[in-house]
Amino acid sequence: MPDLLIELFSEEIPARMQARAREDLKKMITDGLVGAGLTYSSAGAFSTPRRLVLALEGLTDESPTLREERKGPKVGAPDKAIEGFLRSTGLNKDQLEIRDDKKGQVYFASFEKPGRPADAIIAEVLEQTIRTFPWPKAMRWGAGSLRWVRPLHSILCVLSDDAGARVVEVDVDGIRAGDRTRGHRFMAPDTFAVSSFDDYRAKLAAANVVLDAEDRAQTIWHDAEQMAFARGLELVEDKGLLAEVAGLVEWPVALMGRIDDAFLELPPEVLQTSMKEHQKFFSVKNPKTGRIEGFVTVANRATADEGATILAGNQKVLAARLSDAKFFWQNDQRLVTSQGLSGLGAGLRDVTFHNEIGSQGDRVARIAALAGEIAPMVGADPQVAREAAEVCKADLQSEMVYEFPELQGIMGRYYAQGAGLSDAVADACRDHYSPLGPSDDVPTAPVTVAVALADKIDMLTAFWAIDEKPTGSKDPFALRRSALGVIRLILTNDLRVKLGDLFAKGYAGADGADLLTFFHDRLKVYLRDQGIRHDVIDAVLAMPGHDDLTLLVNRAEALAGFFKTDDGENLIQGYKRANNILTQAEDKDGVEYSFGAEEKFAEVDQEKALFAALDQAEAEIAPAMAQNDFATAMGAMAKLRGPIDAFFEAVQINSDNEILRRNRLNLLSRIRQICMSVADLNRLEG
Repeated sequence: MPDLLIELFSEEIPARMQARAREDLKKMITDGLVGAGLTYSSAGAFSTPRRLVLALEGLTDESPTLREERKGPKVGAPDKAIEGFLRSTGLNKDQLEIRDDKKGQVYFASFEKPGRPADAIIAEVLEQTIRTFPWPKAMRWGAGSLRWVRPLHSILCVLSDDAGARVVEVDVDGIRAGDRTRGHRFMAPDTFAVSSFDDYRAKLAAANVVLDAEDRAQTIWHDAEQMAFARGLELVEDKGLLAEVAGLVEWPVALMGRIDDAFLELPPEVLQTSMKEHQKFFSVKNPKTGRIEGFVTVANRATADEGATILAGNQKVLAARLSDAKFFWQNDQRLVTSQGLSGLGAGLRDVTFHNEIGSQGDRVARIAALAGEIAPMVGADPQVAREAAEVCKADLQSEMVYEFPELQGIMGRYYAQGAGLSDAVADACRDHYSPLGPSDDVPTAPVTVAVALADKIDMLTAFWAIDEKPTGSKDPFALRRSALGVIRLILTNDLRVKLGDLFAKGYAGADGADLLTFFHDRLKVYLRDQGIRHDVIDAVLAMPGHDDLTLLVNRAEALAGFFKTDDGENLIQGYKRANNILTQAEDKDGVEYSFGAEEKFAEVDQEKALFAALDQAEAEIAPAMAQNDFATAMGAMAKLRGPIDAFFEAVQINSDNEILRRNRLNLLSRIRQICMSVADLNRLEG
């Protein structure tokens, strides 16, 4: 069984596209081959800035011969229908079979589909893959019609087995497949032939190309860490930057430089962001002071002077970049010193946030008012919360944030401190955007929580009021993220707030009921990620107090834990049995059996025991639910399992004695009422 090697060699592929391209190449080729009848034992996809590579092991030599049967039109169908069927099968009418079918006699075609050699299948699949490859952006070049992310120079396609290697004949717009590739653009630019994946990988390494992106990343990180350690410094971890830089080089060479003393007093976030965004440099910090004092750049080649010229050029460019950052920092500080943080943010009233919602200044005013309302709910001082909200967006007017938008909030804290504001206000400026994603830390400082909730509630109610809601996969204003942020803020801080009250205090005109449904949908996703079944979530959402997220989650967690026990699983079966019998009787009789069960009509001990058990459960569950003590309520409900099981074993509900029957149905109603006081068990599956 041969092995297959494919390489698509082009101009530099953007680093951000490489990981997805590797997976797309692997999926499209393997799906195409398997769909055509070939199998393989393993597949691996690789990329460098100039090549996409796929290696398959254990590929079958040819597709199997298949016998196919195809059902055709009815006997006596119009001639055109029969002729069309014959054309699709390649047979004539005499070769068709007539078989009996449910609706009469039908024509059947039986024929063999001969197997095909792997070479022919590979050629078709590879050409189709190249022509339809799903690049986020593609280009044409020269006079051809082929589109690729960057000009495609060559195709390598080789099948190899014990007998040797052979080129699979493929021609895509004049680019003919072969067995040759190139090494590093500068260090080993000549072409060379390969005969297998192992041969290919070894020769690439000799030609200064590290094929595996993970290997390049490990080399970069190891070398950079060692350089920093040798100088008593630490490399600042940045997995995203590491993956990006690994996609920019084929032969990584780490070089370390120092930041000029003139820039060391800049905030570390400014230094790190400037170096990352403009230069793709890793930051190096002093572990004793936390200051960023150096950087690591990654060259794409080794040089005779060991990178001295490259490093000098990078330092020169970096100095220019950091001079700009220093200028922005000093200008912003002067403005804050002279006018205060509110002066820095004064221009927000002239910045349109949304043409139907108003300016950024309007939004800040609403957030401040809402933060003051929310503050008592979260244990914050209303005055301090309003003060923090009034300046929380001020840094959006700073030159630094204009240059580096990702520093919003971070710079706000520095400017708030520079203006002499309290730590609570400064921290709120920095953290009120959080949490932005599912892995972000959630603020817990009361003032920050008040401002963060106000920010997100204003965003949601405002867009709901103008009917700009997320639709399908489109969410241009990140409202799903805002809702999840509210959920995490409430749950992490164990807040007992009603969403309906928050919505009412937000932007006027929002449909609170519809917005609450939106929150419930987001909560379902959140809880499913925590391992709670969807039907358990539905069971608690149907209960009163469903706009209190902390109450909802506590109830859902207790119910989920309860139904993981034997008592819980068995009780739900007993409840469903009682509910089904009761529902059928009510439908049949046209009455509701909801009261009036009397113990004096109980005939057997098991029936009397159930009365006593229900009395005891009701006495325990009602106060427990009033105190939101769901564990106690679930425990009391669990005690019903035995008496309910025994009751059904000993008693016939639909007795011939109408008084006994009615009394027992009313007893079942008590079971339903007591269990439903904990959760809507009708929504549970199983």
